[in-house]
Amino acid sequence: MSRDTRAVISAGALRHNLQVARHAARGARVMAVIKSNGYGHGLLRVARALSDADAFAVTCLEEAVPLREAGYVHPILLLEGVFEPRELEIACRYRLDLVLHSEWQLELLESHRLSRSLSVWLKVDSGMHRLGFPPELVAQVHQRLLNTASVGPHIRYMTHLACADDRNDRRSLQQLERFSAAVDVLRGERSLVNSAGLLGWPDLVADWARPGIMLYGASPFIDGQEPKPDLRPAMTLCSRLIAINQVRKGETVGYGATWTCPEDMPVGVVTIGYGDGYPRHAPSGTPVLVNGLETQLIGRVSMDMITVDLRGIRDQVSIGDPVTLWGDGLPIERVAEKAGTIAYELLCGVTRRVYFEEARDSHHGPGPYPV
Repeated sequence: MSRDTRAVISAGALRHNLQVARHAARGARVMAVIKSNGYGHGLLRVARALSDADAFAVTCLEEAVPLREAGYVHPILLLEGVFEPRELEIACRYRLDLVLHSEWQLELLESHRLSRSLSVWLKVDSGMHRLGFPPELVAQVHQRLLNTASVGPHIRYMTHLACADDRNDRRSLQQLERFSAAVDVLRGERSLVNSAGLLGWPDLVADWARPGIMLYGASPFIDGQEPKPDLRPAMTLCSRLIAINQVRKGETVGYGATWTCPEDMPVGVVTIGYGDGYPRHAPSGTPVLVNGLETQLIGRVSMDMITVDLRGIRDQVSIGDPVTLWGDGLPIERVAEKAGTIAYELLCGVTRRVYFEEARDSHHGPGPYPV
């Protein structure tokens, strides 16, 4: 850990955010979305912290199987279902739930006999137009599932909201209408809401909520941080100051000479870059904390380093001081907004070169359950 570039993960924050989700769900069950390596926080680390969730959701077998082999007996939902015939047997063996979103997946289920029936979530395309069956076909698909030996009798229904992150966009209500029209005459549990839906559209919660980004402490809304629920950042990305240079007025800093010093000034060098997952497209002016004091990125992000403006704080910082790129004290939403991206991308983009460690509040809690 010579570079001291670390992602500090707070299990306490993850547990706290799950409780915020539970409160917002108002009695509905909570399926914790831990896909993409737990949004970059570490799949098994996140599962351990969120073991009080009612279920887990992941994208694929490569994410689901390690959870089972670690001892978790929660329902685990494959959000994209299976991709080829052999995966049906694996899903059956590991007792995984499947999202069914396409005709070819339905035909796959109809043509295979399995050693045990699978739990299926029928996905309705209510307006996202990405995955799911058109509402007018849902009743027909439902009947075919009832006639399929490899499918259990308790079919559930889900959809995904396209614009829930904008609390002024009424299309979420339109999607509710389409979804309801498709499934209201059918028996089974429903799920519509992700983090934004859960926090911004409480009337859409139904039987299951599927929070993702909020569990990691970031706001799901496009309108910035306000009003923001009581969420705590689960990841603090940090490094340290390795050099302080005095640069003259008119001199440029970094690749491409994109930033010119407006005066004689101290410039700090921090050991983090796009090789660690810090966004290369982050512009000058992106906030950074040096020794707890806010300053800004200047110049272009390099593979291994960034440069920061130390004007106004030079007397309060020294080589070796800690630098926070996002997390505790610096909301990731602010960094994402400056970089023209979203918190999801920043969290998922942290690379293997970064050392992951657990925060001091990260006592293990109940841990995985035996199979």
